[in-house]
Amino acid sequence: MIIVDKTHPVKESEIISVVKAEYVDNLRLRIYFNDGKKKTVDFAPFLFCNPHPSLLKYQNPARFKKFKVTKGNLNWNNYEMIFPIEELYEGKIKI
Repeated sequence: MIIVDKTHPVKESEIISVVKAEYVDNLRLRIYFNDGKKKTVDFAPFLFCNPHPSLLKYQNPARFKKFKVTKGNLNWNNYEMIFPIEELYEGKIKI
């Protein structure tokens, strides 16, 4: 996350964003970032440890595959499920 300080403007090139993502297998995605970095992220630990009813459906790989990259973010079903860019960039979703 970047906090914008108007006394030190942030250049758009300094903001990390998702440019592409592809399904790998099970509940894993390969995520590509605008700085050239790529990470394979396993979402299973988060999805199977999180009891929230709106997220349980994403344990199904067919549902999980229906993600989109929107405005530099990875999201599912119009932002029903979305993750901080920092966690995606590190390759590990906090539980």
